Amino acid sequence: AAVAEALKCADAWIETSDTAMDKGVRATATVSVSGMSCAACVGRLERVLGNRAGVLTATVSLPAERAEITFDPDRVGLTDLVAVIEGAGFGARPVSDQDDDSGAEVAEETRHTLLVLGVSALLSLPLLAGMVAMLAGVPLHLPGWLQWALATPVQFWAGARFYRGAWYALRTGGANMDVLVALGTSAAYGLGVWQTLSGHGHPEFEAAALVITLVIAGKWLEARARRATGRAVEALLALRPATARRLTAEGGEEDVPVERIVKGDLVSVRPGERIPVDGVVIEGRAAVDEAMVTGESLPSERGPGDSVTGGTVNLDGLLKVRTIAVGADSVLGRMIALVGHARATKPKIQRLADQVSGYFAFFVAGVALVTFAGWLAAGADGATAILPAITVLVVACPCALGLATPAVIAVALGAAARRGILIRDAEALETAYAIDTVVFDKTGTLTEDRPDLTDIEAVDGDTEALVVLAAAVQRGSAHPIARAVQEYVRARGLAIPEVTDFRTVAGRGVLGTVGARALVLGNRAMIGEIGTAALEERAAALEQAGKAVVWIAERGETPRLLGLIAVADRLRPEAKAALDALARVGVEALMLTGDAPAAALATAARLGLGPERVLAGVRPEGKIAEIERRQGLGRRVAMVGDGVNDAPALARANLGIAMGGGTDVAIQAAGVALMRPDPLLVPALIDLARTTRRKIIQNLAWAFGFNTLALPLAAFGAFGPVAAASAMTVSSLIVVGNALSLQGWRPPDANGGHR
Repeated sequence: AAVAEALKCADAWIETSDTAMDKGVRATATVSVSGMSCAACVGRLERVLGNRAGVLTATVSLPAERAEITFDPDRVGLTDLVAVIEGAGFGARPVSDQDDDSGAEVAEETRHTLLVLGVSALLSLPLLAGMVAMLAGVPLHLPGWLQWALATPVQFWAGARFYRGAWYALRTGGANMDVLVALGTSAAYGLGVWQTLSGHGHPEFEAAALVITLVIAGKWLEARARRATGRAVEALLALRPATARRLTAEGGEEDVPVERIVKGDLVSVRPGERIPVDGVVIEGRAAVDEAMVTGESLPSERGPGDSVTGGTVNLDGLLKVRTIAVGADSVLGRMIALVGHARATKPKIQRLADQVSGYFAFFVAGVALVTFAGWLAAGADGATAILPAITVLVVACPCALGLATPAVIAVALGAAARRGILIRDAEALETAYAIDTVVFDKTGTLTEDRPDLTDIEAVDGDTEALVVLAAAVQRGSAHPIARAVQEYVRARGLAIPEVTDFRTVAGRGVLGTVGARALVLGNRAMIGEIGTAALEERAAALEQAGKAVVWIAERGETPRLLGLIAVADRLRPEAKAALDALARVGVEALMLTGDAPAAALATAARLGLGPERVLAGVRPEGKIAEIERRQGLGRRVAMVGDGVNDAPALARANLGIAMGGGTDVAIQAAGVALMRPDPLLVPALIDLARTTRRKIIQNLAWAFGFNTLALPLAAFGAFGPVAAASAMTVSSLIVVGNALSLQGWRPPDANGGHR
């Protein structure tokens, strides 16, 4: 069942993030961080946390506004970590993977920002009006003292956040956007005060006030856009029902908060309701929409004994479900934890950008000083020379640089999760874009775990009667071949007679009586003295084609061979399309399997794989050796598997991809887990990774290009501080907007289009 496979996949694999720590030595904590303004803040906070004794790793995400910290609980506690973050000048609040209580906090912060922005804008408008009037040639001069009165609250009340941020940054040996804004606006404000007191020229308070107003407006818009990149987690949180209908011991029902449901409780789910818990259906049947878990749009039928997942939707039946997991232990809870964790991780390219941002503010301050000195040397007075220096400080904020990569990563991870692809961390996504070779295991990956009936040969020519007898004599068997035969018969509307005296002979076959006929079905050893000579030539041809042959004979006084049936691996419906999709984008596909060469080559032929791309009869160490050989040739290899024997190869490959429904060991060894057993998700992952890489390159090129062009223009006086603040804001919004465009990504379909 799709949900059962997803349950195993999510529950085992996502749990790795909890168990990967050295037992008893490490702990992890997620802390919500407020007050970060740019990438320099990220680098500074990571450095401050990293210097704290007992902290092993610290990763800070600007879009997610979270810090993920690994620490030694014997040396430092969570309270200490919060204190370290607050000491660096940021707000801090510990959160759990299931925490969605920050909505009120975010709303309050937004209201406060809007209040500050509104007051700042009202006080700045008269200054703006005066500036516009002067540019239009209208002699509208506000008195210097009035300008001073209007600009002062803006500078020291609305702009207090920049002074606080700058102080904490400088105190810890760093510099960030707040330093640049505080320096620039203080210089502009100081110039206005000097002009007012000295009567030297027209006071220019508007530059300081308008820059602060525009930067606050820009940060508010930027924060709104950044939060849009985190909607994957918000969407998952929205799937959690608030209440559940619990069945009481007296046979009644009661609505209780879902947090009060415990393992073993029985819950009732009516049509149209979301299933509140992970559990097993014990009564009722219904179609269930599982797109949240598997990404599969078609509903699945669920009945007694089937697993269901919390957050999925009961479409048309009444279900009684026994709870097996709730909250953080559920599939949905673990998906939320994984997506949140992955958003907080960083690829190598982002770490480089963060390092550059950390030094960039010092560089810009140096450029501003050189600009001021250069204008003075060129004969300008102090009032004239200070404005280009202020412009340099304002325009060069590294906000766009800091958002270029994490915003794209956050959107990409959400898009992947919606399609049933769970990515452990940003490095796995970064690795996926460079993959040029994909190695597939066969059974359970390209083929299903159950065979298909492909051939029937009856000695008397009556194939329909033969296959009905084969289905009947195996009626008491759970063997995959028995299921294949019975599915074949039922699909053709044929009735399956009852069997008596049923008996299994281990490793050989089955015995049974159908009507008055004593039958035997199995391999050559099971048929024994009856012999297979009549169909031996046909059997040899089928076995050469990689099919498994099963003989059917009648026992009794005159034993005789009745015929044979042949079964072959059932290809996954999407397998060939997946291999074709990989070929279209220049990725080589190989098949490694422990199966016999004949069976492997037969399967490969059905998939369109040449014999040179098939390696059969391979043990686990052989799979590793082949992966290492390819890596030695400079290839970037992804391994796709689902079995215990695939785990070593999954770990050795550049990228391990665990197929949905795979074993726990395989899932834990992989960097990516597919929530449903669909091979087309492999080319989809590579397509998403390459699209993500392009977006990151575009954003970094824009961020670096903007600053490279804007700095010299600002230094030479091509525009003023107000225009610089506007340009800086627009630059950041362009970067975030480009990242958000990734929300429209669709994976490639079987025909080379997009689905």
